Amino acid sequence: MGVLDIVPAGVLTGDNVRKLFDYAKENKFAIPAINCTSTSTVNAVLEAARDIKSPIIIQVSQGGSAYFAGKGLANDKQQASILGAISAAHHTRLMAKAYGVPVVMHSDHCAEKLLPWFDGMLEADEAYYKEHQEPLFSSHMLDLSEDPKEKNIEICAKYFKRMAPIGLWLEMEIGITGGEEDGVDNTGADNASLYTQPEDVYDVYKALSAIGPNFSIAAAFGNVHGVYKPGNVKLLPDLLGKHQKFVGEQVGGAKPLYLVFHGGSGSTKEEIATAVSNGVVKMNVDTDTQFAYLIGIRDFVEKKKGYLQTQVGNPEGADKPNKKYYDPRVWVREGEKTLSARVKVACEDLGNVDRL
Repeated sequence: MGVLDIVPAGVLTGDNVRKLFDYAKENKFAIPAINCTSTSTVNAVLEAARDIKSPIIIQVSQGGSAYFAGKGLANDKQQASILGAISAAHHTRLMAKAYGVPVVMHSDHCAEKLLPWFDGMLEADEAYYKEHQEPLFSSHMLDLSEDPKEKNIEICAKYFKRMAPIGLWLEMEIGITGGEEDGVDNTGADNASLYTQPEDVYDVYKALSAIGPNFSIAAAFGNVHGVYKPGNVKLLPDLLGKHQKFVGEQVGGAKPLYLVFHGGSGSTKEEIATAVSNGVVKMNVDTDTQFAYLIGIRDFVEKKKGYLQTQVGNPEGADKPNKKYYDPRVWVREGEKTLSARVKVACEDLGNVDRL
């Protein structure tokens, strides 16, 4: 039995998201969440998932959403980020079924200062629900990890009470992911805050499980955004097993938590395997796939440099046209190919191959 025997192809919502994550936990694999900033990157991710027969998570950040809408739009009230995220969700909905893969359409880190962006997406979900009986997105993330624990949980619970009735999954963060990404800078974070304690995870679980079952927790275990030299970051994925054990002892049952691995770029295969064995069902991948997209374009430009200086005239002759080299469909496609290949590697690392 594969994923498509449990959930349909296309963007998943409501209990279908939980069914997918349950299947991943039971079969000991996780699903990479790839940050996308354009229809080109979305399509490349979907292509990879189709080729290796895997479910996939497509996510947009606040800055990536603004880029999706176009950098020419003002974003002083998060209006570009709201429109871009909505555009990404509609595009992904349209294409996911065509590629034949189950997709979780997710919005990434939303700090307290970015809540107007979250509010705009949620309003779009509610409007879509009225017409289609499901939300536009699959899930959203609230990252209030810089706030005191009590405030973090309180705001998450307030939003989850609004999200749960329309079938939206909530991802929340307790403990800080270090480093810097998309304008959120935690490079100076206290080292202790990079490691969440089991009691804190249980406090989150108590508050949110009273509202509904469809939520996940990004518990920090030394995670850092970006890439880093080996030894510079001390990941302790075994901590996730302690969280599962502690919460399981309080509520009964093994591995009751749906856990998320942030800052996955640059992690070793051993660290990833340990995290998955401890109930991680989603791992964020952004930095590595950004670079992968560049590789194809960079290599093409370097290889075809003599054909990209003028519209007419190249090493083959002064009157030879160069349109077939500078056409964006040619060089952008090269980036899509290398991005797609890197997404496949992320899936392989997480055991997410031939799962449909």
